[in-house]
Amino acid sequence: MLALVGCRSAQTIPGAEPVRARPTGHEQRGIASWYGPKFHGRQTANGERYDMHGLTAAHRTLPFDTWVQVTNLDNGRSVDLRINDRGPFIKGRVIDVSYAAAQELEMVGPGIAQVAIRVLGAPFPARPVQVAAQQFTVQVGAFQERDRARRLRSEVARSHPEAAVRSEGGWHRVHVGLFETRDAAERALMELARQGYPALVVAVP
Repeated sequence: MLALVGCRSAQTIPGAEPVRARPTGHEQRGIASWYGPKFHGRQTANGERYDMHGLTAAHRTLPFDTWVQVTNLDNGRSVDLRINDRGPFIKGRVIDVSYAAAQELEMVGPGIAQVAIRVLGAPFPARPVQVAAQQFTVQVGAFQERDRARRLRSEVARSHPEAAVRSEGGWHRVHVGLFETRDAAERALMELARQGYPALVVAVP
């Protein structure tokens, strides 16, 4: 396996670039690398444990929980990934993807690939200190198989890039949006229903 750069918190890197949110559709091109067994189980920059079998990636400046589509320009294969780490810190490289993502992109053997990165959706904005006790989202699916949830999220994200998979208690739920009122969530539900998705409004604690 090609020796790849470790990913770590930007705060530990002298001269690290500031975090910058990018609008949906923003594109970037460059070299991708991947990281696997050596880092499996280690803490990522956002506090999670790195799972080499998950569909995640490290980026120097995109906010955590941003969803991106990464396309291998050599073979046209694409995968949707969530940013949960910082890196790579090798000049010329723009993203470090997980081992599972590298498999999807067919770049495990080469170790690196020329890729295009497109922002699919930004993370939910941070809640202010004083907020209503209850918020709402629209659920369009719930699965025990993570891959099924990811496939549905990718489909829904074509029209609703804020779609995300929330995993808890062995279930993987596809949610769209975060709303301060049930009425706002109901309006989003009606739009999704018109598109053929059997959605329901659920409360978010």
